[in-house]
Amino acid sequence: MCAVLFIPIPRLSAQDARRGPTVVAPQDLPDPPKAQPVSPHVQPVEALDEEPVGGQSGTDSGVEAGPQVRTQQPASALAPVPGWISGTVTDANGDPITGATVVLESADPADRRTAVASDNGAFEFDNLKPGIRYHVAVSATDMQSWESPPIVLGPGQYFLLTDIKMKLPGSEVSVTVYATQEQIATEQVVVAEKQRILGIFPNFYVTYDPHPVPLTTKLKYRLAFKATTDPVTFVGIAFIAAVYQAGDVPNYQQGWKGYAQRVGAGFADTTTDVFFGGAILPSLLHQDPRYFYQGTGTKKSRTLHAISYPFICKGDNGKTQPNYSSMGGDLISGAISNLYYPESNRGVGLVFEGFFVTTGVRTVNSIIQEFVLRKLTPSARQKN
Repeated sequence: MCAVLFIPIPRLSAQDARRGPTVVAPQDLPDPPKAQPVSPHVQPVEALDEEPVGGQSGTDSGVEAGPQVRTQQPASALAPVPGWISGTVTDANGDPITGATVVLESADPADRRTAVASDNGAFEFDNLKPGIRYHVAVSATDMQSWESPPIVLGPGQYFLLTDIKMKLPGSEVSVTVYATQEQIATEQVVVAEKQRILGIFPNFYVTYDPHPVPLTTKLKYRLAFKATTDPVTFVGIAFIAAVYQAGDVPNYQQGWKGYAQRVGAGFADTTTDVFFGGAILPSLLHQDPRYFYQGTGTKKSRTLHAISYPFICKGDNGKTQPNYSSMGGDLISGAISNLYYPESNRGVGLVFEGFFVTTGVRTVNSIIQEFVLRKLTPSARQKN
């Protein structure tokens, strides 16, 4: 749902020259200069390049064969795809530890790296070499140090360290758990559920993780339930109902009864839109309902990325697809509203009118999400 990532250039060896250049005095030069005869023992450069090098001994011509010209493959074509290691540092109660020092080491002293855990305890190391034995060590003031077992990454592997729990001195050492894709997705949803604009307003349907994994059906419904039952969602619906009451839309009566009807209609609209566009259709169509924050590139590319979000989404297979879930959720929600809206506010035309208005609002929200909201979301603004 849309609510709220060479041509190889051959290096040619120089040909060995047996004979040095002949120096001619300027007064001896003919006027106009005449072409000098070419020695039968000297071949043009083009001819030398085309001659096979292997097996030349030079006994017949008197000239030794030059080194064979080879095309060198670019190093980038042979370099393995790098990997990543990330995790979250917490205390024994599961609360994040801000400012913990995280050190990544390998057998190569030059490959040592250091990171500082963000305000939600998160850290990440990227561009790591596959096949290398890495160790991660975490330290914090007045806490017992923590160290991982050896980690050997495969090409392009994303490795998540879980259960990094810093204990007081004398406590037992925590255990590292190798996470599955489902565990990584669950961890990402847990992080998303803590994302609030200005620490207040829900910002659940956006992921700032540079390497998100697909959500399971269970997690899609969990995120939809969290969004629709959040207390701030009720407050927002009540506020919008008051605005509609003042504008006398929809055409319910005035007074407390009319206000209650507008609140009920607003909650029904929100619930059907979120569940159909964020859980039911994404589960059936195997699509991801979240907004994937880009954060890099030119302003133009980021703007195009945001504008395309209501119409293009990422499938659970990682490929881009038409956003049938979001658009379908809006249309289904609008159709259901004909069951409880006043008769004067029903009809196919009003359903499509509401669809286009919702799509426009969603597009504007995506642009704001890309350029503004991360800075206003405390749990995400310091994450790398």
